[in-house]
Amino acid sequence: MQRVKRHNRQTRWLVVLALGAALLAMAPAAASADEPVPDRTGAFETTPTAYSVPGYTKLDAGKTTTKDLVAAVDAVAQSASHGIYSVNFVWTLVAGFLVMFMQAGFALVETGLVRAKNAAHTMAMNFMVYGIGMTGFFICGFAFMCGGANGTAIGGPASLGGTPTLHSMLTVGSAINGDHGWGILGTTGFFLTGNAYDAAVIVWFLFMMVFMDTTATIVTGACAERWSFKSFCIFSLFVGGFIYPVFGGWVWGGGWLAQLGYRAGLGHGAVDYAGSGVVHLQGGALAFITSLLIGPRIGKFGPGGKINPIAAHNVPMVVLGTFILAFGWFGFNAGSSLAGADGRIGIIATNTMLASASGAIFAMLFVWFTTGKPDVTMMCNGMLAGLVAITSPCAFVTPGGAFIVGVVAGVLVVASVRFFDRVKVDDPVGAISVHGTNGAWGLISVGLFSDGTYGQGWSGVGATEYLGTSGAAL
Repeated sequence: MQRVKRHNRQTRWLVVLALGAALLAMAPAAASADEPVPDRTGAFETTPTAYSVPGYTKLDAGKTTTKDLVAAVDAVAQSASHGIYSVNFVWTLVAGFLVMFMQAGFALVETGLVRAKNAAHTMAMNFMVYGIGMTGFFICGFAFMCGGANGTAIGGPASLGGTPTLHSMLTVGSAINGDHGWGILGTTGFFLTGNAYDAAVIVWFLFMMVFMDTTATIVTGACAERWSFKSFCIFSLFVGGFIYPVFGGWVWGGGWLAQLGYRAGLGHGAVDYAGSGVVHLQGGALAFITSLLIGPRIGKFGPGGKINPIAAHNVPMVVLGTFILAFGWFGFNAGSSLAGADGRIGIIATNTMLASASGAIFAMLFVWFTTGKPDVTMMCNGMLAGLVAITSPCAFVTPGGAFIVGVVAGVLVVASVRFFDRVKVDDPVGAISVHGTNGAWGLISVGLFSDGTYGQGWSGVGATEYLGTSGAAL
């Protein structure tokens, strides 16, 4: 009995001690003015203080020398610069990941639009174009495209630090503004070795690689159901290693099309923000040429020019793929800023969304009014056409302008598909019309709808003055 009472007393004391310890733990601890305290609201992370800066030491106002002040300011400036570039690196990589996921969208759209018997072959092309095209781009494509970015007066992307090690460009003609002539081909960065083995350069490589993959994939849709796998492999290697990079370098690698502004006085030179021309028009042109060379599918065209429709085997797959592409397109367009610190990216993303919506709506309405019923596959192509068209002007136009760009694209893609059917160019998925026709429309719309509020200094033109107006942009 006594043992039980003693046990109860010990239990009560333990409970009292535990409660006392808990109360002490919850009590606010006294801290000196200079001692860091726990951040219970997250303000330290969201509003960094001087203690967030590596190497910063709190200064004593009564004892601080000019040397101490300079060192402190320099530490803060370096930390701020590091933060900006870190944000830009992460933004560019995440946007690149989104664009890479678009490959799944292309695979679903193209495979859904062909006949079931050719589904595996079409899916295989969409799968392997990623690896084969990337190999060509890794070997020499990136070097041809971006290896001479600093070989002309335009330079590499400032948001990634300017990539100063990419400075070797094959040029022709005389030097102007510190360049070495008209830029033709980059000549450094093969296999991402030497000057290309650089953190910022490799971030740029990843982003540019997934864009190249989009161009190569466009052709797999236009040539579906009649393209041998061996021919596809060889073609994809050449697209990644030479065809796409050469043209891309002329526009985005500091080449001669971009130089037309400061060298020839033609505005800002070639302006293609995210690739209506470099990616989509080029892919559409390649799709047109290869489709023409291969010829139509058996039974597609009958006697007297009769067009025999070949139905898609899986429409839900097409719709799902279209939404995946629309989602990835936010990385495609807004990611082309290569800068998470660029305040324009929200407008770019919204413009992208608006053009996709108006493209789908007006493709649906145009088909409905001309045939008497809507067609879901043309709705999908209308959305993709709007996305393709807004890709070039997305940063330079108002939301209203973006909506109009999509409206025209939605009508244009339907008219274009019908035109290529009439001239007997067999395109099972409408790739030529979506990417080629509307890639061209996207480039034209830059000049028609740009409002001049963004793009100052593009391609080295108009940084301080343009056409006699101080501070003008596009």
